[in-house]
Amino acid sequence: MVVQETHTHVEGYWNVIPRIKSITFPNEAQMEIELEDGRFVRTPLNRFPSIEKLTSEQRQRWYRFGNGFSFDDSDEVIHIEQVLGNFETYRHENEA
Repeated sequence: MVVQETHTHVEGYWNVIPRIKSITFPNEAQMEIELEDGRFVRTPLNRFPSIEKLTSEQRQRWYRFGNGFSFDDSDEVIHIEQVLGNFETYRHENEA
């Protein structure tokens, strides 16, 4: 008889604050964000017109701003919640 252990550990990313590690643009239509916890989020640029209008060179000059990011040639700050969606679930501005 095989006895299975019960685990109290819940799989997944519970109570993890998403923090940006890097941003790349795999093609002209997409942005990929690597999070510090190892996740990658790829999103269409047409959801972010302020980034879409930047040139490839301008997109390379990004920087972190709080728990978001911006670009040297842009006035917009994009928060990680805007990328992940569901602001109420992913709101982390006042944490950590």
